[in-house]
Amino acid sequence: MTDEEKNKLFKDFDVTEEEKRRYIFDELGDFQILDLCRKLEKLNLSISDRKVVEMAKTQLEDDWRAPLLAYLQKLLTEYPR
Repeated sequence: MTDEEKNKLFKDFDVTEEEKRRYIFDELGDFQILDLCRKLEKLNLSISDRKVVEMAKTQLEDDWRAPLLAYLQKLLTEYPR
């Protein structure tokens, strides 16, 4: 994607400066994921659905593995072996 295309999408999806710094926007799907997460965050979601939305947003980060690993490790501690 060209810089011009990316800048248009930043404007179309109203991406904040903080979001530009935090997330990687390499393709249209990244913008769409952020847009859906924002819409979902405005709803009265269950705790588990909120966690899914939070996890989805971490997948937009450059180092998406670290939050995923932390989440899975925490999840493992919630269930007895």
